[in-house]
Amino acid sequence: MDKKELEQLNNCLTELCLTIVRKQYLDLAEKAQSESLSYEEYLFSVLETECETRRMRRIDRRLKESRLPLEKNLRTFEMSRLPKKVNQQIKTLIEGDFISHNENVLIFGNPGSGKTHLICALAQELIKQDKRILFMSCALLLQELLLAKKDLRLPRLLKKLSRYDAIIIDDIGYVQQEKEEMEVLFTLLAQRYEQGSVMITSNLPFSKWENIFKDPMMTAAAVDRIVHHSVILELNIDSYRMNTAKNRKIKEAS
Repeated sequence: MDKKELEQLNNCLTELCLTIVRKQYLDLAEKAQSESLSYEEYLFSVLETECETRRMRRIDRRLKESRLPLEKNLRTFEMSRLPKKVNQQIKTLIEGDFISHNENVLIFGNPGSGKTHLICALAQELIKQDKRILFMSCALLLQELLLAKKDLRLPRLLKKLSRYDAIIIDDIGYVQQEKEEMEVLFTLLAQRYEQGSVMITSNLPFSKWENIFKDPMMTAAAVDRIVHHSVILELNIDSYRMNTAKNRKIKEAS
């Protein structure tokens, strides 16, 4: 191609927003020529590079918007600490089918058992599969929902939250909340029922959730909606932080 044709080609690629193709098509053309690739194979390699770069950028954006603590990932989690059943459940959940079916994930365990770390690690793997996930502590989520209700913005906020494939509610029941706060949480759970997944961590079993929702009927309705389509993981293991502290003391004493 002469200089004018190359300029026209670059203008076309710019107009089509194919920025990666514009930057790399010449290098890929040389590679295609050296490897005797067909026109179709060259075209595929160019477009594959564009698509993969866009996918990686999209994943980066979704990781940032997720509000996840990115240091809590599978690489930094000791899977060997988990019961065999939970390990198998995690392998299945990473495939992401539960999101496609609008199912929920509930992780129960004592403080320090790794609930938050595990659910964040799982969420990051799902985002890498192009899922949109939002992480929020229960306390912060309730603050936002309650403020939106007072400002008459609750329907708008719920619509915004509905765009996420899954919403993580971390440490539900960890701090006792007011009845009005529990009502807006119930509104969110009811809105997402069979429409989108919720992923919840809690140190309280269902038998004590009346302490969360304050009202027996609301408790029963909330639990019914959450459990109807759900996967429950029980981390019946010792506190990671307590074990770390004990091991440190043993090392210091020896």
